[in-house]
Amino acid sequence: MAMSEFGIVYAVHIITVQFGSVVSKVCECLLRKGPLSSRDISRLAESDINHNQVKDILYLLIQHNCVQAFSIEPPDGSESKAIVQYIVLFNNILHRVRYNKFSRIVNEELGSECGAVLDGLLSNGSLTLGQLIERDRDSGKTIGSEAIRYSLQKLVAARFVERIPSPEPVLGNKDQEPAKKRGAKAAKILKEPETLEERVVEAATPVDAIRFPLIFEEDSNSSLADDDSNITEGKRKQRDVDSSDPSSGVIWRPNFEEFIHRLRHKACVEIVKERRDEGCAIVLRAMLEVGRSQEKKVKTDNSAPMSVGSIYEEVIKTEAGRTMLQERVEACLDQLSATSSYLPAFVTEMNDSYIVDFKSIISVAQKDEIEAVVMRRYGKEAFRMFRYLSQEGRFVETDKIADAALTEKKDTPQILLKMWKDGYLHMQKLAITGTYVPFLLWKVNKLIVTRQMLDEMYHASLNLNLRLAHELESEKELLMLPSDKLEGPLKERGKKVRAKRLLLSSTMFKLDDAIMLFHDF
Repeated sequence: MAMSEFGIVYAVHIITVQFGSVVSKVCECLLRKGPLSSRDISRLAESDINHNQVKDILYLLIQHNCVQAFSIEPPDGSESKAIVQYIVLFNNILHRVRYNKFSRIVNEELGSECGAVLDGLLSNGSLTLGQLIERDRDSGKTIGSEAIRYSLQKLVAARFVERIPSPEPVLGNKDQEPAKKRGAKAAKILKEPETLEERVVEAATPVDAIRFPLIFEEDSNSSLADDDSNITEGKRKQRDVDSSDPSSGVIWRPNFEEFIHRLRHKACVEIVKERRDEGCAIVLRAMLEVGRSQEKKVKTDNSAPMSVGSIYEEVIKTEAGRTMLQERVEACLDQLSATSSYLPAFVTEMNDSYIVDFKSIISVAQKDEIEAVVMRRYGKEAFRMFRYLSQEGRFVETDKIADAALTEKKDTPQILLKMWKDGYLHMQKLAITGTYVPFLLWKVNKLIVTRQMLDEMYHASLNLNLRLAHELESEKELLMLPSDKLEGPLKERGKKVRAKRLLLSSTMFKLDDAIMLFHDF
């Protein structure tokens, strides 16, 4: 999905807060202009930044996984060299405000030691094993080199941590690539990435054997330094026995894709729990666990088929599922497969197998979120009109909308026009012979509405961030005082400031969940 204006402003704000205004100028230049060479950035960035500074800033942003270098193969017969360009990774910038969510997932699933290793990678962008050990030694609460190694091994096995991508992938010249004929099956599997950013990320991502290598087996003579996890440059899969070569150390970074994967699964379970019941949520959670290894990307529409037996085996592994008999699991699957006037099927049954319909589950939550905004902003009558148009999925004339939504026909056009002006409806005018007033048709365009919602949420999140920063800055001196030293009016004031900070932080947290629902899921 294309970046909106407030999406860009919000991303620039995140970089400004964490890296400063000079770095944010380079980032904003890439966000607004698209991929550029370092020379073009130093020329186009709205600041007095020389070329060497631009290169340093780019290296910093690459270190923190916000920018990816790449080049495009020159046309055949051309003597020009491929120019290295830099593309900003918008999604990774947004992920920077989700680090607490990522840490919580690891702490709950793998324990606090793995959480400490992940925190080191999140705060530093990417590190080698030796750098993680050195960082642990310098910290106040050391957990030891053995624990660091074991924790990193667990994080890689769970795919929460990955090897860094190729530093400078070369893309094929798309204009020259011949169109290959593919069968129907191949066309479904091999889909052309939609954007240049997706092409670059795909080209930079190594195969799983390299991305998540099993290289933690320790020799009896080896030491716990970078070189214990080395991979040779030639084969990239074998251990490097030359411990004196620091350039061969494997560099690790957080795998944001896996975290968003887990958060998407968690959101699906919560949606089903709210729309169905606890039993259906337990069964769906088990289905997601069974099919997780088959999902190759986050935005998967459907899971792989799975049998009742495999689902039940996973259900009884959990404490909540041990009380469920197979009959109860089958009843929950029937409930999840059922459709109604207000809910689609969340699971599809096919040849005695069951498939999770992620698209249906996510779309229900998105619809509820949009309708809630329409209700708050325009009232009940507008809400009924919007819901009716969403269900119809086509252009409908004004009078029919008034009849279906039970609203006054004289008020209906004004309400529809308000929603149209704010981008929530699509309008079409039909000129009819012999009349001066055009015939108006209305429709909900989900793609346009989703973009509008996202832009508004970026704007709201930006405002909340600015408000929180203002509150903290204005009460900086008070917040620096120990709470046990505050008395009387100062104590009450301190409580109000902390309560306000908690409210703003929790609102930002929930708003980011909504952003993920529309942007990442």
